[in-house]
Amino acid sequence: MGIVGYFFQAGFVVKFVMFLLLVASLCSWTLIFQRAWFFKQCDQDYHAFIRRFWECSDLSKLFGDIDSNVDKRNGVAAIFHAGFKEFVRTRKIGHVVIEPIQRVMMISHAKQTESLEAHLPLFASIGSIAPYVGLFGTVWGIMSSFQALGQAQQATIAMVAPGISEALVATALGLFTAIPAVIAFNRYSTRANTLLNRYDLFQDELIALIEEQTTTPARGYGHD
Repeated sequence: MGIVGYFFQAGFVVKFVMFLLLVASLCSWTLIFQRAWFFKQCDQDYHAFIRRFWECSDLSKLFGDIDSNVDKRNGVAAIFHAGFKEFVRTRKIGHVVIEPIQRVMMISHAKQTESLEAHLPLFASIGSIAPYVGLFGTVWGIMSSFQALGQAQQATIAMVAPGISEALVATALGLFTAIPAVIAFNRYSTRANTLLNRYDLFQDELIALIEEQTTTPARGYGHD
């Protein structure tokens, strides 16, 4: 008998447990593929922007391009846009202050953190709860099997084995649901932290460039 056969022959509670685990597994795998594409795009956007940033001789042109194109305003580009916009604003006033620039960059960084860490709590919840849900279905199925066995006049292993097999499928489904979710949580947590560390480094580099511009105004907005 396959898993489908076990599902239709199981009791209501075990069926509900199996259905719940199946839905959780489908949600988990859908988010796994979505996050894989998302982080691949984030990596590409980061490397493309950093290459353009260091090759650009005039940061005001780069800022103008990002400011006019909302679709490009994500990841490290969003942090640059927020910081450089504040830099331009304070420069027009006549006195560049580093603290407001750092503050707006930190706010943008926090927004990017929220985007990168999206769905991680769901992976953690599925990974930690699914085995217990499967175990609950198994325990309930075994209890039902032994209750039926107790009412029988002649007890044989053939009577209890199918019910126990059905119950154990719930544990197997719980592990099948939990293991990919745990792997996804660990992998995407690492990738998110890697990108966030890169964003932190870029913020420090941009602040250093802005401080250099304020001390050597003759060089304008560009950098070597």
